[in-house]
Amino acid sequence: MAFTNKSQSLFSANFSFTTIFLLLVILNNPLKPAGVTVDLIPRDASKSHFDRLQIALARSSKRASHINSVLSNNLGGSKSQTQIISGGGAYLMNLSIGTPPVTVLGIADTASDLVWTQCLPCTECYKQDLPFFDPKKSSTYKKVSCNSDPCQDLKPAICSSDGSTCGYSYYYGDGGPYTSGDLSTETVIIGNNTNSGTFKNIAFGCAHVSTAGTFGSSSSGFVGLGGGPLSLVSQLDEKKFSYCLVPFSSDSSSKISFGSDAVVSGSGAVKTPLMSKSVPLVGKIPDAFYHVTLESISVGNKKIMYKAPPDANATYDGSEGNIIIDSGTTLTYLPSEFYSDLELEVEKAISAKKVDQSNLGLRLCYAYSDDLEIPDLTARFFKGGDVKLSSSNSFVRVDEETVCFSFTDGGSDVSIYGSLVQTNFLVGYDLDAETVTFLPKDCTKA
Repeated sequence: MAFTNKSQSLFSANFSFTTIFLLLVILNNPLKPAGVTVDLIPRDASKSHFDRLQIALARSSKRASHINSVLSNNLGGSKSQTQIISGGGAYLMNLSIGTPPVTVLGIADTASDLVWTQCLPCTECYKQDLPFFDPKKSSTYKKVSCNSDPCQDLKPAICSSDGSTCGYSYYYGDGGPYTSGDLSTETVIIGNNTNSGTFKNIAFGCAHVSTAGTFGSSSSGFVGLGGGPLSLVSQLDEKKFSYCLVPFSSDSSSKISFGSDAVVSGSGAVKTPLMSKSVPLVGKIPDAFYHVTLESISVGNKKIMYKAPPDANATYDGSEGNIIIDSGTTLTYLPSEFYSDLELEVEKAISAKKVDQSNLGLRLCYAYSDDLEIPDLTARFFKGGDVKLSSSNSFVRVDEETVCFSFTDGGSDVSIYGSLVQTNFLVGYDLDAETVTFLPKDCTKA
């Protein structure tokens, strides 16, 4: 009997020690959370639905031009000491950086590949509402050297004369806003007290120069979510993220998820490969962009095959990776001939009165009424399947009296699958598997 009691005591002691040890390990290494989901905040959240939409439409046109500029400059010979990237994402995202943590509200951008925030001392910075990050007050801040992996991933990098530090320099669109500073590493927290993940040694830009323009006082910097090696998602153990965008007419919050929370599967899910895209005689397109292959769009039973730009010098042809999927561009931009064929079929299916909204960059608009009949549109992706678009994907209400087609003529420039056609879809990116998955979902209930 005494033997049994002694064994029980030893077991209890060992169990207690093991339990405490495991708890300490978990508390001190919260680096691999099961998953984390946070809000995406519209950049103009304080404005009315219609005002936000009109601002987004104006921003969409500039962003499409910027993305085309990115391709033209990065592929055809960019500024020697700068990287020209797209700018003007539509959503903000909360992060905390440093030890102790400092809140950063960055522009979440699926077409950029760097996380950066304004830092002290800032010799030329735009005004921001949140406090600036002071690297001297963080115990985990560290500048990276020129021969470090993050610096090698930065193209081009600006190395100090002794190679001890690495700098970055980005333009957002040719001649647009500009940021530069030190490439560094820090501890980053995604989420809040009840749902968060902590990630150490995340490479980011500590900006000491940032000019206004794309950036506004509500944002502290950028959260790059593109496919490049320095984006936030590329630096996580599980290289997955997903988002669920609510319509402009909704007061609910859009969501973005990372890790296991970002797995998109189930009945109705359509998966298509991410494609690496190259241009003959020019080279590989910057890998921050997510390229998929759009095969066709159907209007009712009428299928319209993707048609490449007729311009022999156009950046994109009709082959694999012919369209960029981007949450920061509002409209969907298609090659002229392809768009014209699509517009013609949509016009045939709608008998309502046309309205001119060309001032908003919209080609096809109608007088709104409760009995307005919108044809079914279906986008077909390579090796994936059919993504059936609702009327709120293909048309958007721009004011009380008018609805407009969410597709437009992109000329011979880049083709972009924009955010309006992605609303009320759970869109998941898996960088390791190199896939994008679409799943219809009521994002107001996500």
